[in-house]
Amino acid sequence: MLRRSFHTVGVIGAGQMGIGIALVAALRAKQNVLVLDSNQSQIEKGLKFIDVLLKKDVLKGKITEDESKEALQRIRSTNSIKNFGDVDFVIEAVSENPSLKRELFMNLDQITPKNAILASNTSSISITKIAAATKRPEQVIGMHFMNPVPVMKGVEVIPGIATAKETLDATLDLAKQMGKTTTISQDVPGFIANRILMPYINEACFVLQEGIATREDIDMTMKLGTNVPMGPLTLGDFIGLDTCLSIMRVLHTQLGDDKYRPCPLLIKMVDAGWLGKKTGRGFYEYQ
Repeated sequence: MLRRSFHTVGVIGAGQMGIGIALVAALRAKQNVLVLDSNQSQIEKGLKFIDVLLKKDVLKGKITEDESKEALQRIRSTNSIKNFGDVDFVIEAVSENPSLKRELFMNLDQITPKNAILASNTSSISITKIAAATKRPEQVIGMHFMNPVPVMKGVEVIPGIATAKETLDATLDLAKQMGKTTTISQDVPGFIANRILMPYINEACFVLQEGIATREDIDMTMKLGTNVPMGPLTLGDFIGLDTCLSIMRVLHTQLGDDKYRPCPLLIKMVDAGWLGKKTGRGFYEYQ
């Protein structure tokens, strides 16, 4: 596979996922990165987080001071999508909202260079449907990173029905440059990871709702019984319960099987604003 060089990798969304993607693109792949977010305070928060992570890596001896400075110098930010005119590989990492993503890709199609690849970090939404919002569906692909991006090695790559082989090859190559190991999934709701993971978290929520066990006993049973680092309820809190609910709704709506019905307790918690660690309360309370 020929290595394709990019002028700039654009990352849309300065939340936890987008900032993590920007960091590995700048540090590992040594790409110039442009981070887009309409919220300037979110950008500033994200860039400070990158600085903290890089300083930790320097202290641990994982990278040098020069490598840290060079990575920071490769990252720029903007509040306007109009500045994506020279971005030739885009990775979108906004919330799991199909209409939002389609509108975003329509705009990217008009602004980015004609040869630019448009990737979505969606964890469940159809790549084919997103691609249909553009006039370049052959250059649209799914690139689902795992959270936290700087730590987790896996990336699911999802070609849509129209995705060209050249787009797939370039995406696999960029992921490799980022130090990631890739798997390829067909374009079906949930892909590989969330087709398995989200029903697991949702079922744990049903077990809690039905009073079968406490939150602590549910998590401890799965930690000790399946040798995973955290139980399903803790994991849901770390992912974000709003994200979990959005994905379950996609699975339920698109696949039409009641086994994907979101747990009423999960819906109630999201309605209450108890979204997990990021809001200070989910299945557990956080300081």
